[in-house]
Amino acid sequence: MSSTKPGYLRPIDFKHGVVDMNHGAGGRVGAQLVNELFARAFDNDFLRQGNDGALLSIPAGHKVVMATDAHVISPLFFPGGDIGSLAVHGTINDVAMLGAQPLYLSASFILEEGFSLAQLKQIVESMARASRESGVPIVTGDTKVVEKGKGDGVFISTTGLGVLPDGRNIGGAQARVGDVILLSGCIGEHGVAVLSQRESLQFETAIRSDSAALHTLVAAMLAAAPEGSVRVLRDPTRGGLATTLNEIAQQSAVGMHVQEVAIPVLPEVAGACEMLGLDPLYIANEGKLVAMVAPEAADAVLAAMRAHPLGQRATRIGLVTEDPHHFVQMTTRFGGRRVVDWLSGEPLPRIC
Repeated sequence: MSSTKPGYLRPIDFKHGVVDMNHGAGGRVGAQLVNELFARAFDNDFLRQGNDGALLSIPAGHKVVMATDAHVISPLFFPGGDIGSLAVHGTINDVAMLGAQPLYLSASFILEEGFSLAQLKQIVESMARASRESGVPIVTGDTKVVEKGKGDGVFISTTGLGVLPDGRNIGGAQARVGDVILLSGCIGEHGVAVLSQRESLQFETAIRSDSAALHTLVAAMLAAAPEGSVRVLRDPTRGGLATTLNEIAQQSAVGMHVQEVAIPVLPEVAGACEMLGLDPLYIANEGKLVAMVAPEAADAVLAAMRAHPLGQRATRIGLVTEDPHHFVQMTTRFGGRRVVDWLSGEPLPRIC
């Protein structure tokens, strides 16, 4: 996304114009799009270096954490967000779930010929706003254009770079028997918000996506307890809470036991899932996290979560157990017990 001044061209018509192949040809028209849209929206000292990469600083005594994600969501706009803000939040969260402080982002755009420049501008400005609000700048990137019919408007890939203090070890393989399982809030909001906008399934709902950057919530949790007390952090995105718990159980070679009554679900989400034959446990989230925490630190971490705007409805939902089969089991609201299996199939394709 390096910036080079094009020669004289008419101003871009962001109201009625569309992406054409010249925007991806590497010439003046493409440079104009970069300068008048991307560089202007994402403006920061790193982008102003004008190179194809960014020269970055990393604090001493830290390891580097890097995460990358591709975003192909349909529809591009949904209640509570769009593909632009989602691309920023999702990658920041991937870095933060290792206990790292996110520092920088890169962004790559694949645009389809004929895509509305007004919609592209809306997406880019939303992305820039999410970046500024998160305090994590977009420092480099790239733009390509594909022929009409070979894309779906816009795809965005983002990569995040963060730093981790030496000695911190948070990851899916760190859960221990007896750890408390904490959830930061209600599940299923993102999936239902996106689903409500699908052409074949459109329905009225007040639900908005929970899309949010979680790094400040993670920082508050880590500050509330001794180092090493927070063992696992994970944001339950595709596949929802159920799939995330199964992933961690396999990685850590443990079992999980959760209480259905302890898992918060908004009535509107529960109603939409019942109408559509879906289980909220498998619905995607983009602004929630699940944590496995040492029992002696669980109260302090939970209190820190509830004191944060993104964790006000945080709750204990269960315990890590010893289980050679690595099953996730749930006590139902009726007092029975069932296995919460992995997601089979994909009930909500292109949810992020």
